[in-house]
Amino acid sequence: WCPPHLTCSFFLLHRAKEIKTKLGTLLQKPDSTIDFIIPYPEKPEKPAKAQKPSPEEALQWRDSLEKLLQNTYGLASFSSFLRSEFSEENVEFWVACEDYKKTKSPAKMAEKAKKIYEEFIQTEAPKEVNIDHFTKAVTMKNLVEPSVGSFDMAQKRIFALMEKDSLPRFVRSEFYQELIK
Repeated sequence: WCPPHLTCSFFLLHRAKEIKTKLGTLLQKPDSTIDFIIPYPEKPEKPAKAQKPSPEEALQWRDSLEKLLQNTYGLASFSSFLRSEFSEENVEFWVACEDYKKTKSPAKMAEKAKKIYEEFIQTEAPKEVNIDHFTKAVTMKNLVEPSVGSFDMAQKRIFALMEKDSLPRFVRSEFYQELIK
């Protein structure tokens, strides 16, 4: 079955590319879980190994996605969990936005904004995040002249989605249950 506005061969080619992209992601074996949190898009020098949190510290993550994402080990665990569910695009987008906000050079900022847009925002993007049309339109308007806040609305929407949907699943997961023992 093919959508009426697409030819079957185009549709099948597009689906094959999507599947190839997902398989490529699965076949990559990072050196350690810390590699899951390397900021997008460049790979800087390897950060120091993340220290496993105490069970008390990990318990705080149940009620605060912000604390979870601020903790290197927590972010790596959360990313790994989402990857196991094939739903890592939201946390990857959030990390990309955090990296983007640290960019000082206007030229670099424009370059990163374009990459984030192409990877996460545009329709049919390889890792398209689920944002409403209004948020997408505001984000696109913001990208005419990229600034530190260009992705703020979209990032807040994705944070809320992770807080409401992904965090409760993570807290019930074996990944998390092992941390609080």
